[in-house]
Amino acid sequence: MNIPKASVGLPAYNGRPLEVAEEADGPRVCLPTVRNFARHIYRSAGYESEDVLTESANTDLLHLEPGKQFALRARLLWNMKLLEKDVSRGLAYVNPGLRPARVTKDYDLFMFVCPVHMDVLNFNVIRGWKKRCKTSVCWIHELWAANLPRYKHWLFRLREFDHVILSFKDSVEAVSDAIGRRCHHVPGGVDALRFCPYPNSPARVINVYSIGRRLKGPHQALLKWASDDGIFYVHDTFGNPGATLASDYLTHRNAYANMAKRSQLFMVAPGSVDLTNLTRGQVEVGFRYFEGAAAGAVLVGQSPNCEAFQRSFDWPDSVVEINPDGSDAVEVLTALLADQNKVAGISRRNATEALLRHDWVYRWKEIFAIAGIKPTRAMEARERRLKALAALVGEELFI
Repeated sequence: MNIPKASVGLPAYNGRPLEVAEEADGPRVCLPTVRNFARHIYRSAGYESEDVLTESANTDLLHLEPGKQFALRARLLWNMKLLEKDVSRGLAYVNPGLRPARVTKDYDLFMFVCPVHMDVLNFNVIRGWKKRCKTSVCWIHELWAANLPRYKHWLFRLREFDHVILSFKDSVEAVSDAIGRRCHHVPGGVDALRFCPYPNSPARVINVYSIGRRLKGPHQALLKWASDDGIFYVHDTFGNPGATLASDYLTHRNAYANMAKRSQLFMVAPGSVDLTNLTRGQVEVGFRYFEGAAAGAVLVGQSPNCEAFQRSFDWPDSVVEINPDGSDAVEVLTALLADQNKVAGISRRNATEALLRHDWVYRWKEIFAIAGIKPTRAMEARERRLKALAALVGEELFI
């Protein structure tokens, strides 16, 4: 299915129009997606990344759809104990309950995006992709190294792809050893154009914004602060980050971005920080860091103690640290909010760095390079738009 390529322009600034994206061009890409039915909140960032690729390259979406037995089969396959005991490895080839799909055109790239590890099995229902696609890439956003022994009866299927990419840096070596093939690291990202509050910055009426997983201590401290002193603390009120969306993913991402752009402070913590039985000491950079920074909010919480964070967020005050137990949260944040010049400076720096380094188009350019494919003109045009907007944000420092 070919979907129209968006030509999204940015508003003029000081009389100078910002560049409008070119029509997508270049190599043909086949991109399977489950967006029509898999509406978990955690998948929305992945769909956003797919949209940027679709707008920036000659991409056809291959919509996967649930079959009659989807609920039963998905429940069985997501039962890790069942997969762990499958010494025959037969379940690694089972249809996870989706309708069969077929690649009917020739493509330069088969791009398979998996927000979570179990999505890998979805490619069992796709026929013809090996014959019709010159190169194949599987990009897994979340895969924890400590769990690899549990995945040994299906992980070998990754060998069928020409390239395997992981967003978790400290899983790359372990997965490479497990499948006998060198894997690559490409970090998470954000649609920096959607999240950027400039040049027409809205009022930051939210004092503190928290979304997704969180540490109990800081959350309790912020709840009490909001109750005692009336700060505006916006946070999730449901307990399951894997909940399904009440609306489509795009409505969710726009609402999320609009809230973040109106927030002074944005709470962050390492990926799956409250699931120590899953992470087993592995520290990774969650997508919230990219999203909060792109919105020009001050990131507050904990800096992940890992190479990936030090490389991606290497500017001053990229995160304002508070204790994980929240014991100093009110003191630190009160002092921070009292210094609005500092808050404004951090805001501009965060937004600028996100525009220059963390938009999804930079990730797609990395993946294209790994696959041996040249970036498209539309990718280069989007990058120019990002850099132009970053320059305008920098000018605001002197206005």
